[in-house]
Amino acid sequence: MATYSTNEFKGGLKIMLDNDPCSIIENEFVKPGKGQAFNRVKIRNLKTGRVIERTFKSGETVEAADVMETDMQYLYSDGEFWHFMDPDSYEQIAAGEAAVAEAKKWLKEQDSCLVTLWDGVPISITPPNFVELEVTETDPGVRGDTSGGGGKPATLQTGAVVRVPLFIDVGEIVKVDTRTGEYVGRARD
Repeated sequence: MATYSTNEFKGGLKIMLDNDPCSIIENEFVKPGKGQAFNRVKIRNLKTGRVIERTFKSGETVEAADVMETDMQYLYSDGEFWHFMDPDSYEQIAAGEAAVAEAKKWLKEQDSCLVTLWDGVPISITPPNFVELEVTETDPGVRGDTSGGGGKPATLQTGAVVRVPLFIDVGEIVKVDTRTGEYVGRARD
């Protein structure tokens, strides 16, 4: 079984911790003036979605998680499961609420997502970095109102709410960064 040393730790690395597959979110190398260096690591349990913080002594090794990441196309949700299809083999899998978690607000039919499988079971879904979604609800922009400067909230077709500039109206397609949840711009046709 492969192992990773603390000097190989980086965001996105998949490791086994307490017999569960986990993903490193943040890794901070700390070298105190006195004593041994260590890594302060924020880790997300891929089965439960819980985020924990652990400290590893410098040079310590951790078992690598035997997970497989594959690009799959999002098909639909039946309310309980989210269904994905392998574009090459047309094989379909269903992911539960825990696997989809925060990604569900960015999922649009036929978008390609990164699905993390552990023992053939989807444990994590990563939406594309940028998605283009239609605005379904927002306040009308008042011409000349630039005093706020921060924009207005808009509900998108998937139910996500993002802040958009005042000139965006219902029915427009906007591009959103799914990593930060921020408006990037109008989608080009």
